[in-house]
Amino acid sequence: MAESIRITTPFTEEMSRKLKAGDSVLITGTIISARDAAHKVMTEALARGEKLPVDWNNQIVYYLGPTPAKPGDPIGSCGPTTSGRMDAYTPTMLEQGIKGMVGKGSRTKEVVEAMKKNGATYFAAVGGAAALIAKSVKSYTVLAYPELGPEAVAALEVVDFPAIVVIDCEGNNFYEIGQKDYRHFDMNQI
Repeated sequence: MAESIRITTPFTEEMSRKLKAGDSVLITGTIISARDAAHKVMTEALARGEKLPVDWNNQIVYYLGPTPAKPGDPIGSCGPTTSGRMDAYTPTMLEQGIKGMVGKGSRTKEVVEAMKKNGATYFAAVGGAAALIAKSVKSYTVLAYPELGPEAVAALEVVDFPAIVVIDCEGNNFYEIGQKDYRHFDMNQI
């Protein structure tokens, strides 16, 4: 297996364009968490002509709803949320400068087209590894919408946060590419 590519935030379009579907990455720096409730509030604010409480330019958004932290820990379990829950808001949010998204699951054709237009990358974090992922989080600070609880917008300082490029900014999809060699596999040949 190839060595992981190290990424340090901010995550620029130039960095995004170097990644290919299937690349394994380790992210260090600040990533910003926001889930569907926060995406809805931000999209509505933009529709009213309001400024967002976070500058999303060259940011990576993590679709996350963390569990409460144990004493002495910055965060509880923090596995990815199903990204499709944000799909209705994603094209608008990509227009705000987001260059990377971390979640799990597939994305709509509209999201992939918006990614290609905006030079953005979609990463998957491993579902079911929430406690392990939490070990890469060094701090968790709510930035906006604290009333949303675990769905508030928050900054996470991470070191070697593990992820895989699922959809690159050219629209190549590892969920499709990775299965290609196995589609015609005959279980009776075993």
